[in-house]
Amino acid sequence: MRIAIIGTGYVGLVSGVCLSDFGHEVVCIDKAAEKIAQLNRGEVPIFEPGLDDLIHKNVAAGRLRFTTDVVEPVASADVVFLAVGTPSRKSDGHADLTYVFAAAREVAAAVSGFTVIVTKSTVPVGTGDQLERIIREANPDADVAVVSNPEFLREGAAIDDFMAPDRVVVGMNDDRARSIMAEVYAALDPVRHPVIFTSRRTAELTKYAANAFLALKLAYINEIADLCEQVGANVQDVSRGMGLDSRIGLKFLNAGPGYGGSCFPKDTLALVKTAQDHNSPIRLIETIVGINETRKRAMARKVERALGGELRGKTIGILGLTFKPDTDDIRESPALAIVQALLDKGATLKAHDPEGMPAARHVMPELSYHDDVDAVADGADALVIITEWKQFRSLDLPRLKGMMKQPVLVDLRNIYTPSEARKHGFVYESVGRAE
Repeated sequence: MRIAIIGTGYVGLVSGVCLSDFGHEVVCIDKAAEKIAQLNRGEVPIFEPGLDDLIHKNVAAGRLRFTTDVVEPVASADVVFLAVGTPSRKSDGHADLTYVFAAAREVAAAVSGFTVIVTKSTVPVGTGDQLERIIREANPDADVAVVSNPEFLREGAAIDDFMAPDRVVVGMNDDRARSIMAEVYAALDPVRHPVIFTSRRTAELTKYAANAFLALKLAYINEIADLCEQVGANVQDVSRGMGLDSRIGLKFLNAGPGYGGSCFPKDTLALVKTAQDHNSPIRLIETIVGINETRKRAMARKVERALGGELRGKTIGILGLTFKPDTDDIRESPALAIVQALLDKGATLKAHDPEGMPAARHVMPELSYHDDVDAVADGADALVIITEWKQFRSLDLPRLKGMMKQPVLVDLRNIYTPSEARKHGFVYESVGRAE
């Protein structure tokens, strides 16, 4: 099957590469000429484990190529995926569909014969209806079916998520698209990785509902963590006691500094706005959006307490800047708010992240960046673990203590146990675990 992917951001690139590995002929298209040139040189613009090998494999097999040209790949495609960004609109928090609509107009002008146009971008309910209208206006003769096929990829595990998904959701109002979309995902075992066909609006809402529910679990366990600290309980044990209940599950019950990334913050906000516009407000999600924003800066107060209530003039080492490990994505990372709060309190900051420093330098120029943990610890009054990279799980605590000005460790991911840290002479602060 011939497939065109519009957009080589995180979702578009991973989707295109994986679809080519399914055996389809895939062309990934992007307006950014330098990004396309980079990909054609065999260089991958994002960090995602295993992605570079998969790109090289499928380019060599002739199933995958990259271009800035829209017309030829779209004209010959059976399926066109729209995988462009939908950031939060600064004016009101709604999803900004500017790029989606622009891509739809370009595709409409280039399609030839019956073509399935698939929205892979996360878009509000009813966007498919708008796309149909835009395509009809741009090209009244276009013969297309507009489909919603939301992505459920976790950064750092995106290839596994695409190749072995819990489910694939396909929403459509044109039955002609069903057999084509079934062929797109024919490589999947239908028993272990079912393809669920729904109406288009149902599929659009499913993505937001799923992400908001996961964000709710995170916000909930963070609130429980705060209570644990007050009543003398251990949130990790509470999480396990809850999560082993099959109705609840263990995932997304790890207390921490709040959720971030490219999906949860914008998707929860977009769902709130959509629900308000339809006079059906979702109060739970409205609340967790506020809880999450407040929590990030509250973590700076935890650092302040660990250092005796005064940060001015103190040097703090930051370990981890990305919103999660195994990605270079710092979008809406809790680190951004925590760092700003620490700077506001007068601290000097040194930082290390295995993959996130190039992006962080552009948005957090006030920090000094270092290539290893030792350089961050040297002369620091405290170390703060914000992202749970595996490199930070096996720190040589005795050696780091000897390098630091004060042996203070603030572990916002509960990587270490209080007894382990204190055994090595650290003042230790974590999340949801009482002294």
